[in-house]
Amino acid sequence: MSNDNTMRAIGQDVLGGPEVLKEVRLPRPAPRPNEVLVRVRAAGVNPTDWKHRETGGFLGEPPFVLGWDVSGVVEEVGIGVALFEPGDEVFGMLPYPFGHGSHAEYVTAPARAFARKPAGIDHVRAGALPLVSLTAWQALVERAGLRPGQRVLIHAAAGGVGHVAVQIAKARGAYVIGTASAGKHDFLRGIGVDEPVDYRETDFAEVVKDVDVVLDTIGGDYALRSLRVLRPGGIVVSILPVGSQEFHEEAERLGVRAVRMLVDADHTGMKEIAALVEADRLRATIAGTFPLADAAEAHRRGETGRTTGKLVLVID
Repeated sequence: MSNDNTMRAIGQDVLGGPEVLKEVRLPRPAPRPNEVLVRVRAAGVNPTDWKHRETGGFLGEPPFVLGWDVSGVVEEVGIGVALFEPGDEVFGMLPYPFGHGSHAEYVTAPARAFARKPAGIDHVRAGALPLVSLTAWQALVERAGLRPGQRVLIHAAAGGVGHVAVQIAKARGAYVIGTASAGKHDFLRGIGVDEPVDYRETDFAEVVKDVDVVLDTIGGDYALRSLRVLRPGGIVVSILPVGSQEFHEEAERLGVRAVRMLVDADHTGMKEIAALVEADRLRATIAGTFPLADAAEAHRRGETGRTTGKLVLVID
């Protein structure tokens, strides 16, 4: 941690592979009204990070600092902030997509992007949770209205969003079907999956039936194919915001619902996530931790697509 008014961050000047990421020194930000300055202790790395690194995504051309997940300590509060005071441990997701910048020693964000970090977990586990948990919560609870006894299919159920979505669905009393390769089925059962499906050996659309809710975390033709497994009135929620209009047209033809969504920062949602953690209903599986300077290696590991759980940068 720097002693002057600058900070370390992981930036990039060009789009490209993990090698474009480099440690840079930037001015330490100051909180504006209704914002807090957080000293970042841990920050999750998500697929959206490497997609933006490579393509620019919603952010356009660099330079920029990536990262949306935060767990850390409030260093300073802006005018009007009553939720927190310096010294409070918080976790949350920076406003997506334009509030990025958590892969750094400090970050500023609206106070309501955060909730108090549950005391029972460390910063690494807290820093792994916000983006994936809010994605799963907003998809399953807010968009799909998941109720006890319903059947839910979660694609890539051992992945970052998937393994959290499984636990949220189980906490809501659902019967959970999850797709993953056979080697991950014991892990799936351990987090509550009732019916694992090996997507390499089986076409899920042929063997899964009578589902109320599908969470599509993969994109491509998965959203469209998932419509075929729904009961009448069921819903597929895709967290891939752009895709074929055929998805919506086919849903209408079949008498089911199709929704695409982007996650959004939310204080109330973060408090719900914190309550699940405190009730021991939700726990992040950590696939690996990396010091801030090794962010490129975290991206390389994530891009293999074979990790179970979450990758997290740790900032000393």
